[in-house]
Amino acid sequence: MNILITGGAGFIPSSMADRLLQDPENKVVLADNFLTGIKSNIPVHANCQFVHCDVNKYEEIEPVFSATSFDYVFHYAAVVGVQRTLDNPIMVLDDIQGIKNILDLSKRDGVKRVFYASSSEVYGEPVHLPQNEHTTPLNSRLPYAIVKNVGESYFRSYKQEYGLDYTIFRFFNTFGPKQSTDFVMSKFIAAALNNEPITLYGDGSQTRTFCYIDDNIDACTSALFNDKVVNDVVNVGNDVITTISQLAETIIELTGSKSEIVYLPALPDGDMTRRQPDISKMRQLIDRPFTTLEDGIRKILASHGSTI
Repeated sequence: MNILITGGAGFIPSSMADRLLQDPENKVVLADNFLTGIKSNIPVHANCQFVHCDVNKYEEIEPVFSATSFDYVFHYAAVVGVQRTLDNPIMVLDDIQGIKNILDLSKRDGVKRVFYASSSEVYGEPVHLPQNEHTTPLNSRLPYAIVKNVGESYFRSYKQEYGLDYTIFRFFNTFGPKQSTDFVMSKFIAAALNNEPITLYGDGSQTRTFCYIDDNIDACTSALFNDKVVNDVVNVGNDVITTISQLAETIIELTGSKSEIVYLPALPDGDMTRRQPDISKMRQLIDRPFTTLEDGIRKILASHGSTI
């Protein structure tokens, strides 16, 4: 298969490429503008091609489609990171054009299905837990979440209007060895390994669920290879709730760190107090136990030795 992954130098997209390239019959093209992507994430593989381009600019992404007839497209490119998206709201809105570019070109070239990386942020502050794909309101007002919600609507509309098949993944706090250092898990681990203070916003009672990268990739590739979640949406995450304070304490324990936990004033916006996905659909994609938080952290520590 010929597969395009946008945002391909990012953590989750490059991990997806690693998995797809395990099959010698697959050719993977990665597109990224290095806004947040890291060159070292890009797989070094005979069947992997990297193109430095901005998917939000039609004149840059169109030649990528013209050069290869893609069977499937994973549209993962986006401005990410809570603080970055709050600081750059117009840049975030520009991603809508990238979504349209990908859908227009996929429609034009007869792509079989387009996979879209949405986010748990679309739910906003939850009205109830767990958050179900079809019964939980999408009520966030943050630009990042609104763009993801608009993107989901674009995918549904292109299916209705043009018959272009899609799958929407709503990702919940995925973590793993390649994750950049501006996310909570990698920040805490890096601080702990250096015996530096671990800083928390607010009182640390915010709850999250953490999904190890292998579980994310297993679910998403299962949707691809088994023709599941076609023209539908699925939460991709873990449903075990952890407070941010508990996360810091767990990392300190597993690293044997001397770090102290320091509490900072709460963020004015963008820090949801709780989050937990309904993963009934995801369990139909991977029929095995999910990776525990502790085991995931151990895997990160093992992959990086004493540094991250």
